[in-house]
Amino acid sequence: MLIKGRWTEDWQPVQESDREGRFLRQPSQIRHWICHHARPASATEKCFIAEAGRYHLYVALICPWAGRTLAVRALKKLESVISVSIVSPVITEQGWQFGHFPGATEDHLHGADYLHQVYTRHDPEYTGRATVPVLWDKQLDCMVNNESADIMRMFNHAFVDFSDVQLDLYPEALQPEIDRLNQRLYQRLNNGVYRAGFATSQQAYNEAFDDVFAALDELEIRLRFGPYLFGEQMTETDIRLFVTLARFDAVYFSLFKCNLRRIADYPHLSRYLARLYAIPELRGTIDFNHIKRGYYSIHKLNPSGIVPRGPELDLLAKAS
Repeated sequence: MLIKGRWTEDWQPVQESDREGRFLRQPSQIRHWICHHARPASATEKCFIAEAGRYHLYVALICPWAGRTLAVRALKKLESVISVSIVSPVITEQGWQFGHFPGATEDHLHGADYLHQVYTRHDPEYTGRATVPVLWDKQLDCMVNNESADIMRMFNHAFVDFSDVQLDLYPEALQPEIDRLNQRLYQRLNNGVYRAGFATSQQAYNEAFDDVFAALDELEIRLRFGPYLFGEQMTETDIRLFVTLARFDAVYFSLFKCNLRRIADYPHLSRYLARLYAIPELRGTIDFNHIKRGYYSIHKLNPSGIVPRGPELDLLAKAS
């Protein structure tokens, strides 16, 4: 963690807990916006304009929050428009580190060794956790945003002049329903698995565990009626769900103690996940070597550091 620009302690997975042992995720702090066209900046908001080659994305392939930004970037064919650096999946005492693992890269912009150095480049007095994803402005040499939900929507709407893809993941007619389902799935499932895995009391774990499987049971019913969550149209909610489901059987089921059922035990969810994984743009954002090596390197959850060889993930292997 950074305090006034100085790294002050070894990286810890539990950000904060309440008195009952519930895991509390800290909110993202840097949330400026990239716009499709120029508009005046408010007194408290910088105005960033969508331009090809101007922005850079920092991600970890183990992280579902970063993964969903990569997924939208790929679906919208923005790879040549927005460049990327990938940290190592093994989280060090100084947090995310560049390079040192197959598929990880150097910091292509600044040559930093650790992601927290990117944060202090943006703000030498920064206080907080150095998290992924990070969207960086090469032109102004500053951070634009470190909230994945915002970055997904910017990639979907702001860069339409640089993509021939007509897919709109946040269509106006569905926005109220998307927002409602996003919030419900975030609390109970996307963040629910973390609430279970990082709970520090039985009560907190039980609450999170029940939320996770209540959400999965509801989704199993919902997905009887269409290929996607909102019928025939893929939306950002599908991407937000995909990144969690793809990691579930390999990590959350065992390491995070979400072990009532696997995704493989849900017929409709299994078909849904396989359908999404068969899309090359989505499959290309999933690296199980990074995912398993990264999660199982978290000493608090797995002191031995042993990475399990299974599961086989048959439905995903067949989809590819």
